Amino acid sequence: MSVREAVGTAAPSKEGFSEGYKWFALGLLLLVYIFNFIDRQILAILQEGIKEDLGLSDTQLGLIGGIAFAMFYATLGIPIARLADKTRRTWIIAVSLAVWSAMTALCGAAVNFATLALARIGVAVGEAGCSPPAHSLISDYFKPEQRATALGIYALGIPIGVMIGYLAGGWINEFFGWRNAFLAVGLPGVALAVVVFLFLREPPRGMAEQRTGAEEKEAPPIPEVFASLWCSKSFRHLSLAAALHAFLGYGLGQWLPSFFIRIHGMSTGELSIYLGLMAGLAGGLGTFLGGYLSDRYGKNDKRWYMWIPAIGMLAPAPLIAFAFLVNNPYVAFALYVLPAIMGSFYLGPTFSMTQGLVDIRMRAVAASILLFILNLIGLGMGPLFVGMLSDLLEPSFGIQSLRYALLIVILANVWSAIHYFIAARTIREDLDRVAKETGSDAPPVSEDIPRPAEHLASESAAAGGESKPEAPQIDGEAQAPIKSPSEMDKKE
Repeated sequence: MSVREAVGTAAPSKEGFSEGYKWFALGLLLLVYIFNFIDRQILAILQEGIKEDLGLSDTQLGLIGGIAFAMFYATLGIPIARLADKTRRTWIIAVSLAVWSAMTALCGAAVNFATLALARIGVAVGEAGCSPPAHSLISDYFKPEQRATALGIYALGIPIGVMIGYLAGGWINEFFGWRNAFLAVGLPGVALAVVVFLFLREPPRGMAEQRTGAEEKEAPPIPEVFASLWCSKSFRHLSLAAALHAFLGYGLGQWLPSFFIRIHGMSTGELSIYLGLMAGLAGGLGTFLGGYLSDRYGKNDKRWYMWIPAIGMLAPAPLIAFAFLVNNPYVAFALYVLPAIMGSFYLGPTFSMTQGLVDIRMRAVAASILLFILNLIGLGMGPLFVGMLSDLLEPSFGIQSLRYALLIVILANVWSAIHYFIAARTIREDLDRVAKETGSDAPPVSEDIPRPAEHLASESAAAGGESKPEAPQIDGEAQAPIKSPSEMDKKE
């Protein structure tokens, strides 16, 4: 029996996908996302060597790691997501993985600012095709009450990928140079793309809510998806909150290695161990906890999906500041543990609520719109802002300029928390409105806590009664089948 048969036939569900296969698929998507962040993050640990060899300024490094990457990553993500809502998402992920992996390897051949920038743009083009279709797939594999946890597990690719990028890049650079580091992490991704193409299966759209008739509907145009999202006040605030935290996160992610090398005199090999473990263990724990805690407490009150990220932004901000002010690097690492955990709380709940605020056929584009906002502000401006600020402060503070540039950007976390708290005020009403617009007759999420369909079915069976067909579920709410626009027009 082949691997594909083994994971796809054991205890199949009525949709034709076993529980085992769904978790296998999530694991494979997690592996893809790990490679995504290995190839994205490795530049940070290598940039001091690149700066010296190619004669680049901090502003140029900020451009390469920030806006030059983000412009293509964010903007191309939307049309690729539109394609994902219309065609096979699994193929898009496989092709995208092959492209960004090959372009990562080509970064090792760069001879100046322009060639390195072009290679990194190629990485951005490939990576744009990863998360939107992956979010859409996961939302079809897993029921709404499991979705934040599943998306939180997928988001573990960020800390694990960052950890491996730090460790692999740091030590390969130490012994073989930065050019070979790019080559070593890029080529394995091409092989993984073949595995994804062969073994990742396409689920019916709406499978998790038992609304597989959505497969027959035409995917709505991008402006309609954007309008649907933007009329939700909670989405406007949660997307801005996520973008502001990403502004800090990507800024720190690119410049932390340079901070410890310049200020504390650490080597890339030693530094990669501390930063890698910090990102992988602390960041991974925080990513999982954010999704798990949101699903646990969000069953009773959907506002917890926004409160959990807000707490994660606000509480650790003073510790981040102290970490940049102390003169002992090991004390700085110790102070940074709790912020690394809590700073990852936002991923699962933010992605999950975005999926819950749109119709099934809008999911990939909805994810891409969130990522567009998040990455254009966070990835695009964060690293560039820190680099420019460091260059501006250098005449006054010398080598310490990077320390003060990093201290200033911590304020973005406080601003982010404010928007998450504001989003919590309307998240229940927005979920109610979306449920009604998609044909739900269920009680509002703000007033009623639905009981699991499995429990109701078992009660009916125990009573000797005949169980009625279950209504599909969205974020725990019973749903009627979605009517097409033409049917709604006729009714009116």
